[in-house]
Amino acid sequence: MKLPRLLSLRSFFDSPLKWLRWCIAIAAICITVSIENLPSGKYSWFANEWLRDQFILLQADDKPETRFVVVDIDEASLAQIGRWPWPRAQLADMVEQILGPYAAKGVALDMLLSEPADEAGDKRLAMMSRFGPLVLAQAFDYDGNLPLRVGQLIAPRNAKVRPNYVLASGYIANNARLTHADAKAGNIGFVPDKDGMIRRLPLYTRYEQNLYPGLTLSLMQCCHNQWAPPFQLQANQSGFWRIPYQKNWSAYTVIPASYILQQKIPSGMLENRLVLIGSSALGLSDRVATPLSPNSSGLLVHAAALSSMLDLQAGQAPTPWPGSWIAYLYSVILVGVSAWLFLHRSAIANTLFLILASLLWLGMAFVIHQHDAEFSVTAPLISNLFLLAVAIPLNWQVSQRMSRRLLGTLRLYVAPAVVDELLRSNLTDPLAPAHRHVTTLIADMEGYTTQVETLSAEEAAQLTRDFLACLTGPVLDKRGTLDKYTGDGLVAFWGAPLPIENHADLAIEAAQEIVQRVRAFSAQRILEGKSSVRVRIGIESGEAMAGDFGSAQRSIYTAVGDSVNVASRLEQVARDYPYDIIIGQGAKSLVKQQSLILLGEVMLRGKEKATTIYSLPDAISTTKATA
Repeated sequence: MKLPRLLSLRSFFDSPLKWLRWCIAIAAICITVSIENLPSGKYSWFANEWLRDQFILLQADDKPETRFVVVDIDEASLAQIGRWPWPRAQLADMVEQILGPYAAKGVALDMLLSEPADEAGDKRLAMMSRFGPLVLAQAFDYDGNLPLRVGQLIAPRNAKVRPNYVLASGYIANNARLTHADAKAGNIGFVPDKDGMIRRLPLYTRYEQNLYPGLTLSLMQCCHNQWAPPFQLQANQSGFWRIPYQKNWSAYTVIPASYILQQKIPSGMLENRLVLIGSSALGLSDRVATPLSPNSSGLLVHAAALSSMLDLQAGQAPTPWPGSWIAYLYSVILVGVSAWLFLHRSAIANTLFLILASLLWLGMAFVIHQHDAEFSVTAPLISNLFLLAVAIPLNWQVSQRMSRRLLGTLRLYVAPAVVDELLRSNLTDPLAPAHRHVTTLIADMEGYTTQVETLSAEEAAQLTRDFLACLTGPVLDKRGTLDKYTGDGLVAFWGAPLPIENHADLAIEAAQEIVQRVRAFSAQRILEGKSSVRVRIGIESGEAMAGDFGSAQRSIYTAVGDSVNVASRLEQVARDYPYDIIIGQGAKSLVKQQSLILLGEVMLRGKEKATTIYSLPDAISTTKATA
């Protein structure tokens, strides 16, 4: 039978599909590349930041941070010492107590002292900032809506290397009494993401011609002589550094400010440690939203930053990884594997694969995000979603189209039950040549030339159609595969394209029904005054190569092998016997439901040994047409 190469992508109509698949694959990779190159912080409302927040919640631990202490002006301290603002001298007493008797390494104030207070207290704080390890605070405004100019800035010692920075539009600084060229200060201003979360800090802020470091960065530069250049902190091109919130608030040693003033803590508790002084009191409005909590003390932000910087100095920070390049590689591999699977697996299997691939990436991203603060953890996931939304439906449509083509073509040659089973089996190429154990049936009209030589062309064509109808129906009814028509006969086989256990019995049953139909057709012709017809059938079983043979232009699904040749010879032998059906030894050995009769042995053309042949009791011919 003639069949197109149903599953080939080389034909004209499949070429657009091939290019469409290429476009989808390239688009999936481009999605990853494009999202990975979006500016950080510009798309925080997307799942990228939300997913990173979930990673932070999963990884944050309670392991104690022993390298610095947080001194908290909390509600209890305000209740004992008095309402804020405290006298500046009292604040100076607390700092002197921390740096003096308690022997801390350095102190950073997370608070602005813009209002003038007692001159003596301001002078003491200024002296400690000039000559001691005290870092004062100053805040910059980045919105540019109002030209803030509050207090007097402390000029920084600019770095020799110009790092990435954030441009400020204004500032709120301390009062002039605390300002001196040798004083130390750090920026506590920040820019929330669009969802209000504090995820990044400006390492350096540029205002006019100066670069001002952040509070924790200034504290490290002040109190750690061996502190490496801050540019290893991976600030992005916009000057922001993502804060790695690695610890919960409970991991930090938090001491109420009242305990310091009342000297209630052990003498060695602050020795050789850094100290952050701030407030968690609700009344002082230093509350922010962080990935760890929607309502955190601003001290938590600086504590997380300081802990990370100390890790970096100690060589304990995670080694930097190229997260974006890992995402690119993952996407390329994903697209490559998906392209192969989409051609060989069902839409459901491909959907499950993409879901598993997404889960794999989530696990990878959880590890990678600790080593790369700026890559997008969601870019490959969006590529996966794109494949799910576009490639999977395309794959399903292609499968449906191929199924319809396969169904429409095969139903002309293969029994409907076999076609349905082929579709359910979801084979990649059900017509590919393969070794099969088949039973071949070859039927022919005896004396066809004599029958038609006296008929008109129209009458000869009608006789041929009616006779072939008698042959074709039983073949398809018994789940046979129609190989080809031979003018006045046909070739059919059982056992391919799908294996059939009782293929010999089915072939013989089809032959019996063919004989009955031909006899009824012949009887009707006799009643109409026409000549009778007889069918000759040869049946044999054995190994054969069954499949789609031919070229890209034309092909045929057929079976080739010795058993097929023997069936052809047996059909010819039937002319010498009064039996319409001749069965070979191979088929006889497989028959389970039929009682055969032995006819004897014959020498078949091309065979060196005699072949034993059989028939059926009811297959004896009632009509002997003239050859």
